[in-house]
Amino acid sequence: MTRKTAQDFDQELLILFDAYVHGTIDRRGFLERAQKFATAGMTAGALLAALSPNFAAGQQVPKDDRRLKTAMLDYPSTAGSGTCKGYLARPANASGKLPGVLVIHENRGLNPHIEDIARRLALDNFIAFAPDALSPLGGYPGDEDKAWDLFGRLDQPKVIEDFVAAATFLRGREECTGKVGVVGFCYGGGVAHTLSTRLPELNAVVSFYGNHPPTEAAAKVKAPLLIHFAGLDERINASWPAYEAALKAAGVRYTAHQYAGTQHGFNNDTTPRYDAAAARLAWGRTMEFFNKHLRTPGA
Repeated sequence: MTRKTAQDFDQELLILFDAYVHGTIDRRGFLERAQKFATAGMTAGALLAALSPNFAAGQQVPKDDRRLKTAMLDYPSTAGSGTCKGYLARPANASGKLPGVLVIHENRGLNPHIEDIARRLALDNFIAFAPDALSPLGGYPGDEDKAWDLFGRLDQPKVIEDFVAAATFLRGREECTGKVGVVGFCYGGGVAHTLSTRLPELNAVVSFYGNHPPTEAAAKVKAPLLIHFAGLDERINASWPAYEAALKAAGVRYTAHQYAGTQHGFNNDTTPRYDAAAARLAWGRTMEFFNKHLRTPGA
């Protein structure tokens, strides 16, 4: 069966789905409002299922890939939740120390897609560590709706401290060179921006369609930034001009790309919002950025 793409859905429906994903409306609200797009062969419930993640279809690197070593680890977060969990992926036959990349998930916790992202980074010769913000509530539950419900119960200030602690944990691992970058998606893209204002020791930060910090925080950013925007993402893009002006005023090194015609979430290859061409381009730029700033001395 051919996988559906964003072009198979009305843009109004895609905006409605984005509102559901980000909690502006609940499942019932989505189904009620999506009814106008239903057909004899595609009910509102079927539309929701078609738009929702298919983790098996998006997996690029098998969990048991012998080129990698993976493990779920505990790490301390004394200023946050106490003890948290994260998924570590690294090359099985690495020679010497490698730079680290902290991978920050969307607003559903550490689901299979984000674990797969970590494995992709490990195959590119990084040590990838993906924390689970849902750790204090038992971790990602295996169900996206349940994950969203749990996510709403989190103490967000403590969660930010958990991600700060995760960066410190990754940098301190014996197999890490001490150079660490961050990449985040959606909610995680916003967290990546926040970490750039909190951790001057970061070496590179990449945000995929994430919320921006308050403009006054831009002066605290020391790491170079790479920022990816979806073209059809008014919710995120609206705040960019003000934050860009603040970055310029602070002399922050940044590069921003907007991918015309793409939806919020275009890099996530488990949903129809995925745009293969834009995702390849954005990921290639991300790898080039990390290689420059995490491997090149003095970059």
